[in-house]
Amino acid sequence: MKETIVVKIGGNASENLPSTFFEQIKTWWSMGKRVLIIHGGGPQISEWSEKLHLNVEKINGVRVTDSETLDVTKAVLLGLVQPKLCQFLANSGLPVIGLNSSDNHLLEGKYLNQAQYGEVGQVTHINSEWLSQELENQIGVLAPLAQTKDGHWLNVNADTAAAKIASQLQAEELVLLTDVPGVLNSGKVVPQLTETFANELFQQHVIKSGMMPKIKASFAALKNGVHQTFITNDLGRPGTQFQYVEK
Repeated sequence: MKETIVVKIGGNASENLPSTFFEQIKTWWSMGKRVLIIHGGGPQISEWSEKLHLNVEKINGVRVTDSETLDVTKAVLLGLVQPKLCQFLANSGLPVIGLNSSDNHLLEGKYLNQAQYGEVGQVTHINSEWLSQELENQIGVLAPLAQTKDGHWLNVNADTAAAKIASQLQAEELVLLTDVPGVLNSGKVVPQLTETFANELFQQHVIKSGMMPKIKASFAALKNGVHQTFITNDLGRPGTQFQYVEK
């Protein structure tokens, strides 16, 4: 079976993809690896929410999502961010397909905590067999939205979704591509990070709440079968590599 690489792209990162991004995707593809890109769109969602005079609020890095914000989230992810990413990849000569949860029940989910977060969910089931088949012949670009069993859409944290999907696919590698070169301590990238050290940095307020979902997702992926996980701002540089030490 082909090895799979999952790359999660943040909203800021998707607007400023360097040439090394496309070069690395091409390299992986030429090596026969399956590639899945999961994209966020936080800054764009916030921008459009503010234009429409909707409240923008996050709790522990999770966007509070009422029904109007959910509509904006769907429109931005599926109508703006995803088509642009697909076009960039196609212009680089790569075969690409845009994906979302309505494709063959790709991502099913349930509410995370409706009273606290509103229309926010977590992924409970992935149609991994169908997804694996789609990734055989094209690079997937997937929006982090799930649907309940009765078809209700849910906003899902892209980092958490990427970790869940990478684990389900037993990916060789999960890369969280963001707008910083890695986890920073005193302005320098931490090359390797254990859970113990991550908790120490968080307690010292070195790691901020916005970075915590990425760190938790990285360790969750390692614990569930993903071989390697990284946070970086450039696929050409490893940034911070996560190390899971069994207790």
